[in-house]
Amino acid sequence: MLSRTAENLYWMTRYVERAENMARLVEMGARMSALPTSSGHRSEWESVLSAASAADSHAARHAEITRESAVEHILFDRDNPSSVLASFGAARHNARAMRTALTTEAWEAINDAWIRLRRFSAAEVQGERLLDFASWMKSRGALFRGAIDSSSLRDEGYDFMRLGFFIERANNTARILDVKYYLLLPATEQVGGGVDHYQWTTVLRATSSLRSYHWVYRGEYRPAYIADFLILNKLSPRSLAHCYEMILQHLDRLERKHGRRFPCHELASVAFARLNSWTMEDIFQEGLHEFLTDFISRTNDVSAAIAEAYWYGG
Repeated sequence: MLSRTAENLYWMTRYVERAENMARLVEMGARMSALPTSSGHRSEWESVLSAASAADSHAARHAEITRESAVEHILFDRDNPSSVLASFGAARHNARAMRTALTTEAWEAINDAWIRLRRFSAAEVQGERLLDFASWMKSRGALFRGAIDSSSLRDEGYDFMRLGFFIERANNTARILDVKYYLLLPATEQVGGGVDHYQWTTVLRATSSLRSYHWVYRGEYRPAYIADFLILNKLSPRSLAHCYEMILQHLDRLERKHGRRFPCHELASVAFARLNSWTMEDIFQEGLHEFLTDFISRTNDVSAAIAEAYWYGG
């Protein structure tokens, strides 16, 4: 496979996953801000902007943070490279660049979503329609992943597409957790109370994990259990551990096909081993925010090493 094709496939799926996860972050902010007693170190929308790495770009365009300005910036601002519109536009651009490498089903899923997405505006998804838009965006991501999984050959292209999905998902699950645990950590008297419980269940909703969490933990909504489910539990399809299990699986497939092992394999193996050997007690002792920040940095290093190995010369 040409390195340019591999790169386009990888970034196509990363951008789709990023667009979906930006919608998840906005959904999380909307649900948390609905609580009149919600309070923390920062406002919900400032926290969401920080988790989306969009605080500085928002500040450059808006004098203050409001629900309306945050929603517009994260969902539809073309000058914000991580916005839903910009991310999905980049995904569709990459798909179009190597149209012949995609199945008809995968192309139609991404092209139809792009056409429909451009019809939305920030004004019309404000208020009660915001959660509806977030749900629609999540469904477009699921439809695209389903089209790839059900119609694509299990060749190198499939491995690069799946790597893009899981690198981005790992990164964004960590960001969603960081919003709650560090940026929105409630005042001491609220920990374990109604606000805290609502915020933690909102984290599960934002990661489409509420029902599956209930099956594993029988409805005991404890912060440590929820963090464990989204970090260490490989049964959870959005957990950091599951994402890295899949990343290593596809890197191993590429190693067998190329007959070579690159530094990205070692970096991913070290990150996965860390997730396997640590307990939630270890993570809390280090500090969850510090752990998540380090995890995001490690994941970015893995992504850069994949690029160096497979499309910048190897």
